[in-house]
Amino acid sequence: MTVKAGDRIPDATLYVMGPEGPQAVTTKELFGGKKVVLFAVPGAFTPTCSAAHLPGFVVNADKIKAKGADTIACVAVNDVFVMDAWGKAHNADALVMLADGSADLAKALGLTFDLTARGLGVRSHRYAMIVDDGVIQTLLVDEPGKFEVSGAAEILKRL
Repeated sequence: MTVKAGDRIPDATLYVMGPEGPQAVTTKELFGGKKVVLFAVPGAFTPTCSAAHLPGFVVNADKIKAKGADTIACVAVNDVFVMDAWGKAHNADALVMLADGSADLAKALGLTFDLTARGLGVRSHRYAMIVDDGVIQTLLVDEPGKFEVSGAAEILKRL
């Protein structure tokens, strides 16, 4: 079942690249006591994700934070090394790049789809959400293959 506005973010462990290598971070640590904009992409270094979705949040990071977001985080079903390299390639220093390598968070949110037939395995839907102290306030989910509702401009309207 897919989460909805009013639901709590499920417990999951994700990974970020720290100064000494990969570091585990829990959803409780990420979302507790903070307003977080979280957006998910089907895959780092893929066309729409790299050309439109991530860059929109990079360019608008200051505006999003000015509207009250403590953290802007990007998550994908990729490993921590890929997420770190992708963030660096797109100057995403203002964002937290989260690796959900086994799709644990995506599965717990009910936001996965299967691209195994195309050699890509289970992936996360493209979405964006506003989370306040662990509670989902806004959830915007794109249909597979689309990028229509989960961009930075739409999040800015809803903050």
